[in-house]
Amino acid sequence: MTYSIPISFNEPCCLFFWPAILDGPNYNGTPSSFSVSTFLFANDCLSPPMTAEPYLIQLATRLSFGLREWDEERCIRHARFIQAQQQEDGGFKGRDGDSDLYYTSFALRGLTLVSQLTPEIAERTIPFLQEHQPLRLNVVDLISWLNSALMLQVTTGVDLTSAFSADLVPQLMDRLESFRREDGGYAKSDQGAAGSTYQSFLTALCYQFLGQSVPRPNALIQFLYDRQREDGGFVEIAPMKRSGTNPTAAAVVMLNILDAWDQELEEDLLHFLKEVRSDEGGFQANTRIPFADGLSTFTGLLTLQDLNIPANRLLKADRIRNLFETQLEFPTGGFRGAHWDDQADVEYTFYGLGTLALLNAEES
Repeated sequence: MTYSIPISFNEPCCLFFWPAILDGPNYNGTPSSFSVSTFLFANDCLSPPMTAEPYLIQLATRLSFGLREWDEERCIRHARFIQAQQQEDGGFKGRDGDSDLYYTSFALRGLTLVSQLTPEIAERTIPFLQEHQPLRLNVVDLISWLNSALMLQVTTGVDLTSAFSADLVPQLMDRLESFRREDGGYAKSDQGAAGSTYQSFLTALCYQFLGQSVPRPNALIQFLYDRQREDGGFVEIAPMKRSGTNPTAAAVVMLNILDAWDQELEEDLLHFLKEVRSDEGGFQANTRIPFADGLSTFTGLLTLQDLNIPANRLLKADRIRNLFETQLEFPTGGFRGAHWDDQADVEYTFYGLGTLALLNAEES
């Protein structure tokens, strides 16, 4: 039985940069030349795909729109930095120098965002993904693998899921649920005793990727509200008392995915984001860290936009832009994480590109 990724170009999926791929210079306009319409679905073994447009599709549209008018030289400069991180095994390296699924996914996303994911780069990456068995991966690596596999399939036509059996989706769902804990959330590992906000966020995205709803959604909703603190934000794990910008952004996305948004949360979140804004422009990870960073600024800005709150209510957009363009962006390509960081990497390059894309979209 043929078994491939459950998506068609007319159905929702969870790829960050689907619109960017279709608009990029390497898209040949012939999606029917390979099997995208049945990815991870085999006959009637599973329920139909979710009909609501996944959050990451909406994000993809926003980011693609935001960089649509960037000049080609700037795009190529960042693309060359990302390309230079690709290793002999086809994967992309992180800061420890070894190929990594997590960083490979960020590299492919970044290349796609600047319309520079070529068939040659994609073909070199395929063997690296083939080395990994999805059922043996943790959630972070699983969503990185799935997302990368889809981008490579779109670019090359090679379906990496065809090597697996038709019951891959239910097996992956069982694997995801093995991390479920009594508090309603999902733990970071098999040994984890309690749920993690970030891990639960990634799991919810995996379920969207598989075209499925999160089991026992009310338990996950209660888990999220239990992670809100008096400062208005959300924490990563239960013992924490001080909210973080990144778990707060993850919680906002999940509450929207689960259709559990409470309008009263808006003022709470606005209060929290005011507390973590930085004088230099951007957002801090929490109130104890005195400087802004690329990840927290990206997720904080994303949260504001998800709440339909203009960034200028809290921060001057030109201050954010100045922070990224004068302190974080390298003239040779790539972005670093913060002003104290001494090197760029593919993850923070994605956050840098994404932040500037969000600012451009808001200003247009």
